[in-house]
Order: sequence, then C-alpha cells, then structure tokens
Amino acid sequence: MSPFEMIRSHLQSAVPYANHTGVEIVEVGAGGATTRLEQRQETENHIASQHAGAMFTLGEAASGAAVAGAFAEQILALRPVAANARISYVKVAKGTLTAQAEVAGDVAEVKASLDADGKVQFAVDVNLTDGDGETVAAMSVDWYVSHKR
Repeated sequence: MSPFEMIRSHLQSAVPYANHTGVEIVEVGAGGATTRLEQRQETENHIASQHAGAMFTLGEAASGAAVAGAFAEQILALRPVAANARISYVKVAKGTLTAQAEVAGDVAEVKASLDADGKVQFAVDVNLTDGDGETVAAMSVDWYVSHKR
C-alpha cells in the first residue's frame, strides 16, 4: 500500500464529522486530493439541493487530504490546522459533487519553509463540481502546519 493510499484510508475514518456527512476521500496525491459527496436527504437543504454546510465539509475535507498528501513522508510528526476558509457558492448544486483540492504555490517551497522555520502557513484551493463537471463552488482554505511539540 502506498503512503498516499494509507493516508486516504486513515482520513476516511479519522474525521468523524466528514464521515458522518458522507464525504468519501477518493484520492490523495503529493499536494492534491479528490473527495466526493452523494446527495442524500441528510445532505439536502430546503430546495432539495446540496446544503451549503455539506458542500463546505466536502471542500474542507479535500483541502485537508491535500495537506496530508503534501507532507506524506512526515505527516505523523506534524500538526495541521485549518486557520481560515472562504467559499463562494457559484450555482445550485444537485447530485453527486466532487471536490478537487491543490496546494496553492510550490509544494517544495512550502516544505522548505516548514523545515527552515518549524511552521508554515499556506493556502489550498478547492473546486467543487457537479456531475456535469460544472463548478458549483470555489473554496480556499488557509492551513497552518507545525511540528508536534
């Protein structure tokens, strides 16, 4: 099993709220990740589309998985914390949604900053799409990563 597959498997159950919401971590890579959320009654709002909170959870989970993937070889020695998040809901979201997250900027530079300073803050950009591949929301999550004390 690859380190990315181990991270994917661990994260699938490590965050109880995302798991409760039904977020599936599809793929984790070196600074990127994909998550998916099927529409169910439990994730709907009053107009029978995906609830904004469920969409936020989907995007935040993708961003966290991207962070874990970026630091795969040392993630167990680190403390990643989401510091800030912004989301723009572009259109009504129905059906199964997919979130694609990528560390903004150069992952090697982010890792070098962590090595040099013992901590680093950086953004992860997330695009949420519907089954037709159309963007339904755009998100950016600022992560703070430091060495465990």
